[in-house]
Amino acid sequence: QVQLVESGGGLVQPGGSLRLSCAASGSIFRINAMGWHRQAPGQQRELVANMTSGGSTNYADSVKGRFTISRDNAKNTAYLQMNSLKPEDTAVYYCVAVGVKQRPLSRGYDYWGQGTQVTVSS
Repeated sequence: QVQLVESGGGLVQPGGSLRLSCAASGSIFRINAMGWHRQAPGQQRELVANMTSGGSTNYADSVKGRFTISRDNAKNTAYLQMNSLKPEDTAVYYCVAVGVKQRPLSRGYDYWGQGTQVTVSS
């Protein structure tokens, strides 16, 4: 089984910064992509950013230039550096590991973390 554990959420003032971490553990051969989604109250879950194992990145327009995703493939860990935070960034942030293979020829599955709350407020 594969587990994802997120950390780094909290309360921050507008304009502040936070760094989220997501560590995948278990029997893992390869992870295709890791990313972050968020869900605000009453809204649908949306993509924030993702990164493939090769380093290609994709960001939501609303966070471009403010958020940076990075990965440590050797540690199966992803990070989300969030700068210039705005109240509208307030949400539960979920980490996702996409296409996780436990053996070289096994099928890839997606796994989600439990989420970490980010609140941007003065």
